[in-house]
Amino acid sequence: MGEADCDDVAELRVLGWQSAYAGLMPQPHLDALSVEESAAQLRERLARGRTGSVDLVAVRGGRIVGWACSGPARDGDLPPGESELYALYAHPEQYSTGVGRALLQECAARCAAAGHGRMRLWVLEGNARARRFYERAGFTPDGARDPQELDGTPVPEIRYSRPLP
Repeated sequence: MGEADCDDVAELRVLGWQSAYAGLMPQPHLDALSVEESAAQLRERLARGRTGSVDLVAVRGGRIVGWACSGPARDGDLPPGESELYALYAHPEQYSTGVGRALLQECAARCAAAGHGRMRLWVLEGNARARRFYERAGFTPDGARDPQELDGTPVPEIRYSRPLP
């Protein structure tokens, strides 16, 4: 992903949130998501430097249809050398087409090549579709839970883990 991709990735990110988290997060929060703000955040992050993270886009028919970001694990309770999938989004029209699976596989391969032996990720506890996707990819809950709240609504996350090849 480069700076020229930020607007398309931001649109994908907002659509992804609004699709995947409908009914799991407060609707006013989802409705207020801004493509412009998301694009500005992505540009700012790219300008600061990647600090070991990798952003990948999936393109079909000349259009960005998926985005993933991974890098060193951020949780302080983990041993050094582990990686984390920070984000994985496919355009809602691309669900179940292999886009997410291809991005996940490439992120895992790059993290393994960078010397990481395990990948972690956080997923909303109530997001059954995402949990099934990650479980089919070999991830299992590792027991960590983050009891987050958004606008007074509980949105707990659980952490998944998988060894890398």
